[in-house]
Amino acid sequence: MTMPSVEPTLDREATLAALRSTVARFASEEVAPILSEMDEREVFPEATVRRMKELGFFGLPIPEEYGGLGLGKTGYCAVVEELSKVDASHAAILGAHTSLGMTPLYYFGTEEQKQRFLVPAARGEHLMAFSLTEPGSGSDSGALVTSARAEGDCYLLNGEKIYVTNGAEANVVLVLAANDVKLGPRGGITAFLVEKGTRGFTVGRLEKKMGLHGTSTAQLLFQDCAVPKENVLGEVGRGFVVAMTALDVGRLSLGAGSLGGMQGA
Repeated sequence: MTMPSVEPTLDREATLAALRSTVARFASEEVAPILSEMDEREVFPEATVRRMKELGFFGLPIPEEYGGLGLGKTGYCAVVEELSKVDASHAAILGAHTSLGMTPLYYFGTEEQKQRFLVPAARGEHLMAFSLTEPGSGSDSGALVTSARAEGDCYLLNGEKIYVTNGAEANVVLVLAANDVKLGPRGGITAFLVEKGTRGFTVGRLEKKMGLHGTSTAQLLFQDCAVPKENVLGEVGRGFVVAMTALDVGRLSLGAGSLGGMQGA
């Protein structure tokens, strides 16, 4: 099974139809058979996620110059919809990686950051996650207390994030932290690209959930986590804009996933 090629002679509707057919076959032949065991054991489906990477699902909306398929948000949402007809966990894993991880990196990243982080993410070599929510700030996204203090050529991050989809498996996490608590969303929040294995960055507990048993929903802990200044995504103090952009794209895929779930019910 391979992804449909996007040839100039192929009209958009035909391309999307071929894409949907590929995803539907993958979901029915490879995802459906593992669902019972996945739900019972509540484990991340490594084998089928690896297949999604091989099929190109991880780079759907990203331009080809950065390792993606260049199918835009329409192609991306079509894939999320088809996956969700069979299983929401696989769609959520893809959504957290794409909407919340890669999209802000594409919009706000420097060329060096795109080559270093976006290209391997779009190729499926890296998995991404997004961490905004904290124990004391859920719907009030600007009330962050996870702090970022400049020290030399790094920022030291201290705090706790919760409910991070892909948090236990991600190679790179987009972390929102307060560079100035008093300023809040108006200049006081910065976005950072934090790599797995960075000293001071650990994965805490995994949440027990009523559904989405194939996803990890993790607590992330930061204790004097030294993040290089070149890993700041966008401008210092403009992280709230980065976060809201990611969430806006996430709402598109949530709609697509909800539609697919209803169709598959």
